[in-house]
Amino acid sequence: MTAPGSFTSFDEFYRSQNVRLFHFFRRKVGREAAPDLVQEAFTRMLRCGAFERVENPQAYLTRTARNLLIERYRTWRRKGCVLYPLDEGRDVAIQPDQESGIQSAELRRAYRVALLAMPRRTRRIFLMHRLKGMSYREISEQVGIGEKGVDYHMMRALGRCRRAAARLE
Repeated sequence: MTAPGSFTSFDEFYRSQNVRLFHFFRRKVGREAAPDLVQEAFTRMLRCGAFERVENPQAYLTRTARNLLIERYRTWRRKGCVLYPLDEGRDVAIQPDQESGIQSAELRRAYRVALLAMPRRTRRIFLMHRLKGMSYREISEQVGIGEKGVDYHMMRALGRCRRAAARLE
């Protein structure tokens, strides 16, 4: 290892400290972000002219590197950013909320149009079963038709709903 301050040029200093600094950042922030932080640390040291003024440029570079990490952490904390590695199994693509909301609204409109176009008795039986949760037997007693009649009206109503949904696709 070279004694502090014994570098003849910044280029020599850069070549001797680059790998050490890269490993330091790689341990702290990962392989992807490390090269940018290494470059930033050397750039700051060169811009402020510290290389020519300080006795121990290695220590100064290390302090600059730690300050960069502190700044990075504070920025992320202020912005509320948290970085997690991508996990293909967990982070599958999902549809945007706005798009699914629009599709849901269109489907509800289509169902409403289909419901209003149904014959009155069919609509009534469908709503009794789907909204009120009544059984076919309860509906048949209230409406005054057999359970097979209730089944017939439900099949007609469900067929209209399926066709309304199919027209949207």
